[in-house]
Amino acid sequence: MSTSIRLRRNIARFYASSAILAAGASTALAQEKVYQLDPIYLEANDPYYGAADRATSMYVSGLELEQARTGDLKDVFSGVASVSVGGALPLTQKIYVNGVDMLNLGVTIDGTAQNNRAFHHVTANAIDPGLLKQVRADATISPADAGPYALAGSVVFETVDPEDILDPDQRFGGNARLSYDDNGKTAQAALTLAGQADGLSWLAYGKRATGDDYKAGDGTVMKGTAADLTSGLAKVAYETDTGHRFELSGQRLHDDALRQFRANFGSFYGDADSLRRYDTTRDSYAFQYRNTQADGMWDPEIRIGYSESDIVVPTPYDSNGKSGTWSATVQNTFNLGGEDNIVAGLDWQDRFGEYTSPLYGEHNEEGSRNIGLFAQARMDLNDRTRLSTGLRADRQDFDGVDGSDLSNSGLSGNVSLSYALTDSLTLRGGVSSVFGGIDIEDNYTYLPSWRYDNLQPARAENATVGFDWTQGSLLIGGELFVTRIDNARSAEQNFDFESRGFNLGAQYGWNSGSARVTLSHSEVEVDGVASGSYEALDFGAPLGTVMALEVEQQTSWDGLRVGGSVEAALDYDMPAGSEADLKDYTVVNLFAEYTPARQDDLTIRAEVRNLFDTDYADRATYGQDYRDIGTLKESGRSLSLILVQQF
Repeated sequence: MSTSIRLRRNIARFYASSAILAAGASTALAQEKVYQLDPIYLEANDPYYGAADRATSMYVSGLELEQARTGDLKDVFSGVASVSVGGALPLTQKIYVNGVDMLNLGVTIDGTAQNNRAFHHVTANAIDPGLLKQVRADATISPADAGPYALAGSVVFETVDPEDILDPDQRFGGNARLSYDDNGKTAQAALTLAGQADGLSWLAYGKRATGDDYKAGDGTVMKGTAADLTSGLAKVAYETDTGHRFELSGQRLHDDALRQFRANFGSFYGDADSLRRYDTTRDSYAFQYRNTQADGMWDPEIRIGYSESDIVVPTPYDSNGKSGTWSATVQNTFNLGGEDNIVAGLDWQDRFGEYTSPLYGEHNEEGSRNIGLFAQARMDLNDRTRLSTGLRADRQDFDGVDGSDLSNSGLSGNVSLSYALTDSLTLRGGVSSVFGGIDIEDNYTYLPSWRYDNLQPARAENATVGFDWTQGSLLIGGELFVTRIDNARSAEQNFDFESRGFNLGAQYGWNSGSARVTLSHSEVEVDGVASGSYEALDFGAPLGTVMALEVEQQTSWDGLRVGGSVEAALDYDMPAGSEADLKDYTVVNLFAEYTPARQDDLTIRAEVRNLFDTDYADRATYGQDYRDIGTLKESGRSLSLILVQQF
């Protein structure tokens, strides 16, 4: 079948499915314009929203965050086609932005650097969506104040504050959340408590999820997929009358269960019964100081944090892999008036990765220390032109398992520009060159025989050009992008990696609802050759064309909202030498949410995930181009009920 025929067929299926989501919505009453899929009220939390370097930023909407609280990271980014999440389980889910693995992006939670390299069969960034209040992905171009190692963009997670739970005059409150999913019989319970008095506020959150193995769309039981997850967050803050805010938080995610021998596989060489225990713990701790009322030339901020990934696999080698990152940032924002400002400061990261096997007496460790100076200027040059430009200077010291000590330094620069050609059409673009140093490797693959003499520091070159067009409540935008990372590290070697493609999106809001559609196409190369999933491992993933559609609609029944989403991917022909091409899929999800008018503190939500029982693996899931790897498939049709009680 030709590519053009496949494209027409899949787009027809994609939009035909959207008709199901809008069924019954035509009788909706006209109400106040509140577009749940429009993340504008979350964008407002970003102090640099609208700056030229945010032109390609993607903000997750409030609807997406709320829907994902009993889900996973795939649900968080469900409406953003340029952010793909593969792996099916929280333990194994890996995130790709414009085809680039998140290991090559700057990642923070509450200002604390993450990206702790782990076993490559699991994720380095397991996060519980239940504790998130804001998520932003800066694709392709990162500003200088995003921190080191932001080679091809950054991803910023912010957790919920006590003030997000409580009304201004409320001293104590919270919410309880219960859910049940029939596919896998997964039950979840989460409780959030918060309090505030005399400038002091606190929050405590905990969640427990348990269940059985779920079934894929073809009815196959996906062994090793049972939920067994515990998550928690504690936060305390004190803010003075003059705006000085001190905040301390800590979070933990623990997953301990029998998984596939290689956790991100569905089977290997046809064997789906070889299970072993994965005991995984993710911790992140953060301290932040800022002045919420500062608006002049003195607007300081301090961030100090530590994050850690600890993965224990007792069988067969008594393997213990731990990786962690200490980080600190001291910066000041020089508010020059209007939207103009300069952010300048110093940041530091100390990373380590270690593998130990007490049974065999093995211990191998890598480490690095990076210190950087940075400045980023964001300016409105005139009524139509916005400029953002920045510079970093970094020095990295790297220690290898063989005792080698390598020192490298480099400059990084970025420029982004947006120009309003008319009141409706804005053109935008940006370029950056980023020093990446030498990355720490997967600690489960360390070998004492490694030699680092030929390793070179990585450098990324990025470029993007795009447009935004608005007409009333309609927004259409898109961009071309390219990322090239020279000397990307794998074990003892350097490789050159490239991802290029385009994104398109449209969003429309009406009196009682909204809709958003996004499409992304990316292709990856390693050393100038089109790449399969193994060659691109830890660099990126071959994704081809993926699409996402979301619709939500208030109905004539007071308090009832309905909607859903469509996930789709087109066939993708893998390069020569691959054992299989990637197959297309279309998945439809529906929901109905009801908040009684007389009890507006209670929300009841029913969902149907994968309505047509599509048998598929998300396009970003590893190994679909190999016949010997049984792909870790997504869940088949799932019916779930969620209850949320606020108090």
